[in-house]
Amino acid sequence: MSDQRPGAISPFNPGQVGAGDIGRDAVTTSFWWVRHAPVAHEGRIYGQKDMPCDCSDAAVFAGLARQLPRDAVWVASNLRRTHETAQAIVRAGLPGPAQIPGPDCAALAALAEQNFGDWQGMTYDELRQSRGGAFHRFWHGPAHQRVPGGESFADLMARVSWGILQLVEQHRGRDVIAVAHGGTIRAALGLALGLDPERCLAFTMENCSLTRIDHIEGPGMGHNWRVITVNRPAK
Repeated sequence: MSDQRPGAISPFNPGQVGAGDIGRDAVTTSFWWVRHAPVAHEGRIYGQKDMPCDCSDAAVFAGLARQLPRDAVWVASNLRRTHETAQAIVRAGLPGPAQIPGPDCAALAALAEQNFGDWQGMTYDELRQSRGGAFHRFWHGPAHQRVPGGESFADLMARVSWGILQLVEQHRGRDVIAVAHGGTIRAALGLALGLDPERCLAFTMENCSLTRIDHIEGPGMGHNWRVITVNRPAK
């Protein structure tokens, strides 16, 4: 059954790699991206502020536990809300690391949300006023605008892309559950699809949604990435 939710790209079958579509000698590394649970931010930009998240909706984490692979490498960003989300998925019944972060679940700064520098802690109205009323359709600012004291989305994309390629090298052929952030997952899609950073900002990433992207290696494979599903709801 296909997913009609806005932002969902394709039908999804957990655990099915779709080997009939790829060469026999191909090696697939599957990234199962989960955006962290909701944060009580009171309308303020939080970026890399280390905020807790709300993991009280047990049905959401049970849904994620049903959809994610059981024998996977686990990684998260270095921010608390991804650790709490990963812990909630394990509590819901998916076998996973006993300690998150820990030896079996690395906390990677490369997967952190965009650093909004001087904008962190501002309300969206305060940001708009500080920028003379300028408003971006999907994000806090244009992709190539470097925030004072922080990063641009293009900076984030370069950082995340480097981190993903390191994970491909380290965990070639494995399933990788990566609990991260909306900006991080947009950047991963940009890498996979070869998008300009500004175009990546059109993707919707809701809390606790699931996005799967496969890296495929093999002779005659051409482009190395395949997008399986985007922004899939947990339940």
